[in-house]
Amino acid sequence: MPEIKERPILFSAPMVRAILEGRKTVTRRAIKVQPHIDASGNFCVGGSNYGQDGYGKPVTKHFVNDCCPYGKPGDRLWVRETWARIRVAQAPDQEWVVYRECDNRTDYGGPWKPGIHMLRRDSRILLEVTAVRGERLQDISDEQAQAEGIIPVPKTTEGSHQFWRNYHLSGDGTFCVRTPKESFESLWCHVAGGSFPKGAAAYQASPHSWNANPWVWVVEFKRVTP
Repeated sequence: MPEIKERPILFSAPMVRAILEGRKTVTRRAIKVQPHIDASGNFCVGGSNYGQDGYGKPVTKHFVNDCCPYGKPGDRLWVRETWARIRVAQAPDQEWVVYRECDNRTDYGGPWKPGIHMLRRDSRILLEVTAVRGERLQDISDEQAQAEGIIPVPKTTEGSHQFWRNYHLSGDGTFCVRTPKESFESLWCHVAGGSFPKGAAAYQASPHSWNANPWVWVVEFKRVTP
């Protein structure tokens, strides 16, 4: 029986909320060393050539199996999120872990800690990988965009068009877009820093921007008991 491996994965507060509410079951992460298709149509990464199938399409399966840093189906991901340790007067010799996404407190005597510093023992969310693949960022469907945890905007009337949150301009639902894919595009830009004027130029020049249409890891998961 293959060994089940556990790896950490970092999520922002809105995405932690989406996981807890059951709205988020997939995440996309840019592949660090971007693949390319050579002149013969082969799928290549660095110095490795993964070829193409019998229909002339680039083969990504072996690359995903060999190189995905998030594991394979059956492996697990423990979530890192913004957190803190607190002590209370009633039990000064004990510590509790609180999480920014559901314990928005400031009375614990110190600042919130970024998720990157969270230890495995303090993680409260465990995910099991159910599928992994590689694809272009802009190939995401409306259905997959919804599985990324984006938020629908409440309808004004029963028969009106369903709009979706625009994270690029505002994360509070003030602005909206027409399709789930557009909403995910705005989320990708916002998380990567493209929503902010000082970072917009650098973001647009990044090989991982939406317009660059990078190859991404697509990791589907389900929540399991820690």
